[in-house]
Amino acid sequence: MFLLLSVCLIAQPAKCHEERINLSYDSPNTFICLRNSQSTLAAWQEEHPDYHVKSWRCAPKGSLPNDL
Repeated sequence: MFLLLSVCLIAQPAKCHEERINLSYDSPNTFICLRNSQSTLAAWQEEHPDYHVKSWRCAPKGSLPNDL
């Protein structure tokens, strides 16, 4: 599974991009991903204090959407 983040710079809110975090498990269960990704999301935000996470979701590997 991938954790897909739409992130924007705090200083320039119109400057956004997508981040993809490869999660360590391959379970296609989106509920499990959503439940377990909270700590990954918190760690990413702590490591990137200049960014605001606008939205996020889980996506199975091999079926990534074009946009978040």
